[in-house]
Amino acid sequence: MERLRSSPLHANISTALDKHLEVIHVVQSRRKDEMVNASNRQRHGAPRCQDDRDVFALALAIKEMSVATRKARTMLWCALQMTLPK
Repeated sequence: MERLRSSPLHANISTALDKHLEVIHVVQSRRKDEMVNASNRQRHGAPRCQDDRDVFALALAIKEMSVATRKARTMLWCALQMTLPK
């Protein structure tokens, strides 16, 4: 879109996209932690309440990703509207 406009987009657009990518990495990390901890608990027979903490952390990360995704989609829509010819 920047090439089509021949000028840079607003800084908030880049910020929203960077935040979205950051939140995606957090979700990936939480999911990886959940999988590793679940497999370790399965081997050692640890209590299930620890498993709930991993799920809650993952759920919170997914919630934050949902918010960041909505913001990124809105910013991209705005960038598209600024890019289209009038």
